[in-house]
Amino acid sequence: MKRILLYITLFATLSLASCNDWLDVKPETQTDEKDMFESVSGFKNALTACYIKLNSKNLYGLSLTITDIEFMAQHWSYQESNYRGAEDLKAFKYENDYPKTLISAIYGEMYNTIAQANIILQNMPDHKEVITNEDMRAIVEAEALTIRAFCHMEILRLFGQMPQNSDKQVSLAYAKTVSTVMIPHYSYNDFTNLILADLDAAEALFKDHDPLFTYSFQELDNFFDTKNYNVELADEFMGFRRFRFNYYAVKAIRARLYMYMGKKTEAYTAAKEIIDAVDKNGKKVLELAGAGDISSSNFALPSECILALSNYEIESNTEKLFKSDQAEKIYLTEKQFNNDLFAGQSTAVNNRVQVWDRTPDNQGAIKPLLKKYNQPSSTTNTDMEVLATQKQVVPLIRLSEMYLIAIESAPTLNEANALYIPYMKARNVDASPLQQEQLMTEIIREYRREFFGEGQMFYTYKRLGIKNMLWKTDREVGEQDYIVPLPSTELNAN
Repeated sequence: MKRILLYITLFATLSLASCNDWLDVKPETQTDEKDMFESVSGFKNALTACYIKLNSKNLYGLSLTITDIEFMAQHWSYQESNYRGAEDLKAFKYENDYPKTLISAIYGEMYNTIAQANIILQNMPDHKEVITNEDMRAIVEAEALTIRAFCHMEILRLFGQMPQNSDKQVSLAYAKTVSTVMIPHYSYNDFTNLILADLDAAEALFKDHDPLFTYSFQELDNFFDTKNYNVELADEFMGFRRFRFNYYAVKAIRARLYMYMGKKTEAYTAAKEIIDAVDKNGKKVLELAGAGDISSSNFALPSECILALSNYEIESNTEKLFKSDQAEKIYLTEKQFNNDLFAGQSTAVNNRVQVWDRTPDNQGAIKPLLKKYNQPSSTTNTDMEVLATQKQVVPLIRLSEMYLIAIESAPTLNEANALYIPYMKARNVDASPLQQEQLMTEIIREYRREFFGEGQMFYTYKRLGIKNMLWKTDREVGEQDYIVPLPSTELNAN
């Protein structure tokens, strides 16, 4: 048995003075656990702390979306003198200084997020009566369970063994308590079963309590706009469901996990539940509407997000990465963009091309820069909610992933094409039906096009056991490259 020491800081957030304060997650004070759960605000603050942690630069504020995990997928060109650590990650030299420090930070912050969720879950039985609203009580517990499941799934994808044909088995800690005593480690199968059990428990709690059964994502994104939306919530904390772990996020996480495990039948069923889901009025819960987002310069496609983070620091996190006059910029070469990223497709029509800035630089060279996280040049106090829900958006799971999962796992080619054609149409591409031998090639290309800068490609390569990564030309990629080693503090613990 190994030992994980979890150091927990409980953050209290800004007072709930406006409807989007929980989105603007800036920690200000610290609160003792003993006092925190004596009031409903304590549960709110504790849950908000989970989102603060997920938004950190070592997790989804940068490393697990835009930079480090993308370097591991061989993404981005750059001036090498500014990115020695990226070169080590591209070469999978996990023993070198930068990767070792990064790995330790990711591992520690992920388990600290889990511990934060566990604090909520451990205090719920004795203090849940302070949350007098039944819906809120169910949602707080369900969100904590889903956060725990999601973080463990991400640990599995990064640090775990190959999901298929693995020669090396890796046991991982599944933390269900907050303690300095030994936390059990589990085999791959047992670990995945624990994730699924948490998702089952969360789904049961969300069922009939999530406001998404009454209102749409769009209505809950804009509930503060009383002129245009008629939304009545027992508490403002129940709004912004797209930016909180929610009922449909549980189903999407399940679909992603099943696909990663190679359980295609289960993955197809879970993904289709979301694709086909309708509200009480018979309208689709989620639609592929990327063109509308892009025309509004909402390049992270918030309307297609099943789950996203609102990160007010995203501009400062990326300010030197996507500007042509910065030495630290990361970009694609024109060849990478035209010949590889959009291989087989016309860049004249595909609306995802608009997510890239292809303005020639001072030397006249075109080095496409990602605009997905660009922010408006000026803001006013009146559009803070719009910024939070449309601009400061870090996607975690989007509807397009559910389409790709369903296309790949469909029981027949006809059913795959019945999803592929409308999916491509939403990207302004009149695609022909795929032949069986084209299917996986196009799916891999679509993961790359769709989720560039969102941190999904390395995991796609890993679950498929791809030996020849695009843009890695020096050698094949092997099992030892895909299994990120646990931090030395974990390996050496007794």
